[in-house]
Amino acid sequence: MNRRHRIYEGKAKILYEGPEPGTYIQFFKDDATAFNAKKHEVIDGKGVLNNRISEYIFTQLARIGIPTHFIKRVNMREQLIKAVDMVPLEVVVRNIAAGSLSKRLGIEEGTPLPQSIIEFYYKKDKLDDPMVSEEHITAFGWATPAELEDIMQLSIRINDFLTGLFVGVGIELVDFKMEFGRLWEGDVMHIVLADEISPDSSRLWDINTKEKMDKDRFRRDMGGLIEAYQEVAKRLGIMNENEQPRPNGPVLVK
Repeated sequence: MNRRHRIYEGKAKILYEGPEPGTYIQFFKDDATAFNAKKHEVIDGKGVLNNRISEYIFTQLARIGIPTHFIKRVNMREQLIKAVDMVPLEVVVRNIAAGSLSKRLGIEEGTPLPQSIIEFYYKKDKLDDPMVSEEHITAFGWATPAELEDIMQLSIRINDFLTGLFVGVGIELVDFKMEFGRLWEGDVMHIVLADEISPDSSRLWDINTKEKMDKDRFRRDMGGLIEAYQEVAKRLGIMNENEQPRPNGPVLVK
């Protein structure tokens, strides 16, 4: 891996130059971070699970016509993806009050929202990714009005599909973060879903018990993060139900 050309390293992933022009290899790290990396640990096996769960979700989304950067999973920790020009925004869709929304508005965590809410955050670590409006986005040129409309329409479709997907396995999709990029095909540009969708970037609760099955277990020092991610994978059919966790990380169905 050290011989490969590293393009970018983030909190949870590394991008390497891909085998073909216009491609990258996306490597999933075991690093767990919270509060803009002020809290940090390495949790064995997390990257393996996020790679596999995100692959599954992106594959399912592609089947309903959602354009993405995903090409294929290469191995336990890596994906082959299309190179895109990332839009510098985090797009958060909220279905149930939790996290920062509950704190900002004084809404009790777990309260169903009257409608799904889309929020935008400017990706800037030095500023702690501040929340921004549509007017900020277009005024500062982070996305054009047409690109923003595409992002919002895709976000609604993705949320509708994933809500149903998770309900089908006994999980509530409380909220989740997405990132989008510009993919050029000749002179034509398309907005596509990029980055990942996994328990790292989503709040997932058991429908019956409300048990947290996501990175809040790390943020709130609850423990059991790997076991929660494994349970998500099992319910999605990615891990065998009778498979036992191993000290060096989970073994996944290929």
